[in-house]
Parts: sequence; C-alpha cells; structure tokens
Amino acid sequence: MRQEDRPFILTLLMEDASQGKFDQLREAHFPPERNYLRAHLTLFHKLPAEHEGEISADLKEACEDREPFSLNVTNIRFLGRGVAYELSSPELLSVRKELAALWGPWLGAQDRQGFKPHVTVQNKVSPDEARELHGSLQAAFSPFEVVGEGLSLWRYLDGPWERVGTYTFGSSMPADQPL
Repeated sequence: MRQEDRPFILTLLMEDASQGKFDQLREAHFPPERNYLRAHLTLFHKLPAEHEGEISADLKEACEDREPFSLNVTNIRFLGRGVAYELSSPELLSVRKELAALWGPWLGAQDRQGFKPHVTVQNKVSPDEARELHGSLQAAFSPFEVVGEGLSLWRYLDGPWERVGTYTFGSSMPADQPL
C-alpha cells in the first residue's frame, strides 16, 4: 500500500505537562522495542485516506469555535497485558460524537463501538507484569486534570505514525507544533 493511501488516526492534543507525565510513564513501562509513539488518547483509529480533504476541513471547523477544556483522569485500568489511565470529559465526548456523526459512513467497527477515553502507558507485557504495575499505580493514584488543547491527525505507517496536521482549539488554522 502506498504511504498516501494509508489510513489516519485522530488523537487529542494535550498540554505539555500532562503529555510529559504520560510520556515518562510510557517510557518507563512500555516494552522498548514496541515504544515508538508518544503517549496518546485516540479518538478514531482508522479514517480513510481518500477523505483527507474533508477530514481536514471538518477538523478545522470543529476546533475553531471550541476552547481548550479539562479532562478528569479518574482511574487506572487493567488491560490484561497492559495498563491505561481512564479519562472523562463531556467536552471530549461532544467533540467525538460530532465528528462521528460527520464521518459515520467511513467508520470501521472499532470506531463505531463505544468510546472509552484512555491513555495507555503499558501494553504487550505479561499479565503478571501488567497486574504488578496496575497495583502499584492504583495504590498511588490520585485523580488529576489534563487540558485538551486540540486534535492531531496522523498517518498510520504499520507501527510508527507520521503527523499530518494539528488543529488547536480556538483557531481556524492548523498548528505547527512538535509532537
């Protein structure tokens, strides 16, 4: 498959402090040979490349009249072979619902099922290793807030991702921020 035909992934752009915290946890607990992405909260897993223009226009419109918003980090989730932080936000659910309504005919099964916002900090390890980290993180857990600053669109490259665009809330122009 040609690179320009590969599907897109849409994630939430978090403010630097929270991004850094999740990146540190991922660096410490994700298997190094599989850790080629920064920590992320995925809104959509597979958007079709042939709709890139429409997707970009929809993202600009969805972000321009929306202000940055808070998300509550509410719990630590055991994934069986990994661990994730659960997040909750009516604003995030609203953004995703709005975009899902626009892109409904394009969405695959994974993106049509229920949306449970989370940031994975460990995956693809043994259940015992995951259970140990879950217990450790859960014992020290205290709810905290993350600020969503925009949306980032990525091209999936059979593992690594390539940034296509970042759309900040409160702006009609894509941002050129490092990811």
